[in-house]
Amino acid sequence: MNADLMTYSAADFRRRVLEDGEGVAEREGRDLGDHHLNPGIRLSGDGIRLKNAAVLVPVIDDRDEARVIFTQRTKTLRNHSGQISFPGGGIDAQDRSPEEAALRETEEEIGVSRQFIETVGRMPDYISGTGFRIKPVLAVVKRGFTLTPNPDEVDEVFEVPLSFLMNPANHNRGSRMFQGRERFFYEMPYGERYIWGITAGIVRSIYERFYS
Repeated sequence: MNADLMTYSAADFRRRVLEDGEGVAEREGRDLGDHHLNPGIRLSGDGIRLKNAAVLVPVIDDRDEARVIFTQRTKTLRNHSGQISFPGGGIDAQDRSPEEAALRETEEEIGVSRQFIETVGRMPDYISGTGFRIKPVLAVVKRGFTLTPNPDEVDEVFEVPLSFLMNPANHNRGSRMFQGRERFFYEMPYGERYIWGITAGIVRSIYERFYS
């Protein structure tokens, strides 16, 4: 479909996800991740124990122009410090599902109550080169929520139009040297924000699955 004719509302996003042939089920054996751009760093099956994590992809219902919530992580965090990410974190033993973990982490990190959040699907696992198996949970968020960022984890919360994120013209491939070799990743600069790495990879996978 011509990008100029597409609708980027939360209702359309929900419809695309719910009409997907596999619904909320994960696609076994079809994981996403850094290894698709960097085959030499694939971790699954290499004897490395991956840490399970979940993130929420929060699409705000703003009528015709949905927006997506991102966080700027603090520079003091041990993993991915200072980077832009979705709300989320490790899946704890008491979490009944990845959805439960993503909702809990969203409340803890940015204060958005789950009463405003409707989970509508889940992407395949995203395997990161830093040793995480990330379960991206797709959600629609109603306006009326209050943001209360946790200063220990989040420096700032901001929104990006879904139309910008689902436009492949804004998806660039970058690279940098890491541990003596060139590593490739997606990057999506948005004004002064630099969305890249795992977060950009998840955005790209959503585009490929629902909007390409």
